[in-house]
Amino acid sequence: MAFLELLDQVGGTGRFQILQLMALVVPIVLLTMQNMAENFSADNGTSQAGVTGALSPQALLAVSVPRGPNQQPHQCLRFRQPQWQLLDPNATATSWSEAATEPCVDGWVYDRSSFTSTTVTKWDLVCDSQFLKPVSQSIYLAGVLVGAAVCGHVSDRFGRKRVLTWNYLQTAVSGTVAAFAPTFPLYCLFRFLVAFAVAGIMMNSGSLLMEWTSARARPLVMTLNSVGFSFGQMLMAALAYGVRDWSLLQLAISVPFILSFVYSWWLPESARWLLITGKLDWGLQELQRVAAINGKRAAGDALTMEVVLSALQEEVSRGQDPVSLGTLFCTPGLRLRTWVSLMICQAPDRTRPAHLPTAPRFAFAFTFYGLALNLQALGSNIFLLQLLLGAVDLPAKMGTLLLLSRLGRRPLQAGSLVLSGLCVLANTLVPHEMGALRSALAVLGLGALGASFTCVSIFLSELFPTVLRMTAVGLGQMAARGGAILGPLVLLLGVYAPSLPLLVHGTVPLLSGLAALLLPETQNLPLPDTIHDIQNQALKKARHSPPRCVVLKATQL
Repeated sequence: MAFLELLDQVGGTGRFQILQLMALVVPIVLLTMQNMAENFSADNGTSQAGVTGALSPQALLAVSVPRGPNQQPHQCLRFRQPQWQLLDPNATATSWSEAATEPCVDGWVYDRSSFTSTTVTKWDLVCDSQFLKPVSQSIYLAGVLVGAAVCGHVSDRFGRKRVLTWNYLQTAVSGTVAAFAPTFPLYCLFRFLVAFAVAGIMMNSGSLLMEWTSARARPLVMTLNSVGFSFGQMLMAALAYGVRDWSLLQLAISVPFILSFVYSWWLPESARWLLITGKLDWGLQELQRVAAINGKRAAGDALTMEVVLSALQEEVSRGQDPVSLGTLFCTPGLRLRTWVSLMICQAPDRTRPAHLPTAPRFAFAFTFYGLALNLQALGSNIFLLQLLLGAVDLPAKMGTLLLLSRLGRRPLQAGSLVLSGLCVLANTLVPHEMGALRSALAVLGLGALGASFTCVSIFLSELFPTVLRMTAVGLGQMAARGGAILGPLVLLLGVYAPSLPLLVHGTVPLLSGLAALLLPETQNLPLPDTIHDIQNQALKKARHSPPRCVVLKATQL
């Protein structure tokens, strides 16, 4: 853990950290819009019509399309022959209910009042093909899951910057190609590749920020990084409101990643990772480079290989020990951290039900759906809903920054999850007629989840050593996808009892919050670099624990 001494020497809070934060947060804003793209690009209502003539559109619909269950024109059927008798105002339901119908064979007329073009209108994802719309969202979700699994391990092996730079390029290219995809399967393929890269960007951005920042500044830096997701939600609402064509919208959120790819070559690799994995010359160069940017060139020149070796001799030797995914589950000091982290760990986004953003960790992602159910009072204005969901996050995350330094990581993580769970459970007791109270509880719960997201992004990185940090973060991302998949499925329990989905959505974060109390506090502790550092932390905690009296039974004396 002597790397902190080297980081303080070159500057752990300076000009470089500010520039790095700006460079990494901008793509976070953009990738949040990628996560939410299908909320807008795959939204459209339909009505069947394929006839023309001198009659008004309403009259044409009346004689050509039967009424559906909601007494609106049926979306998937039409009359085989025009039913002119239906123009008679005295016509009864019998006049058309017995008429022969057939599926739409000449196409559909779409409601284009909200969007001029969507993936639904381009590939006619309606009627018998309507199941393909959620399939594309599931494929995107699978891309994030696979990307989290692959990018986490690869980043621990080949470095954070290399993977991040490749992810920027992959997002730009795949997102741009998706905008011009000629077929729906190709569109899904390139959206999968976008999601794969998005997972890597989220993980490596946070890791670089954590590993280049001093312990005291980490909460501020990671909170600002988290705020990037909130701004991305709000900016997506504004962009989708102005750009109503899905392909242009896809281009608008993909092309800017080319700029991120270009300037990412300037970003230095994590010196902490380089030194711990034995790449000493490269690590020393990066430290000297950061020192020059922070105006500490003399301190950087004073750094030599001998200084680095004397400061990190033990860490470098232990950093060469072989580690793998199994180490997280087999090592005594890491096993409990891993299992509990998977419960509270990452969600958003982020695919989700239509018009709703994704969530970041398992309990967070899982609970988000229970809370979102209570925001339907906002109606069908998806732009306003998207804007509000981003705005609710901001005060919660800024409040989290203040509480992190006063309460610590563990109490805040546990408290925010418990509060969100209680908000969901409370809504099972509030009558539906009290819509304002139900919405207030939902917004409070969403704010608590925003605090949980900010806290876990710091807490998780501080719990695991540098040699396995990205692997652990990748596991968290995979847990989030599990939460995002299970969240909507829990709604099916409403068949048995209307309040059952909310009970499940509320219980999961409640239990996860209580489990978070089993984790060690990491406030003001240096980032662990090796498994030995984790074990040392446990030993120090045991030494500082208050002594316990041992009472012997009379038979033992």
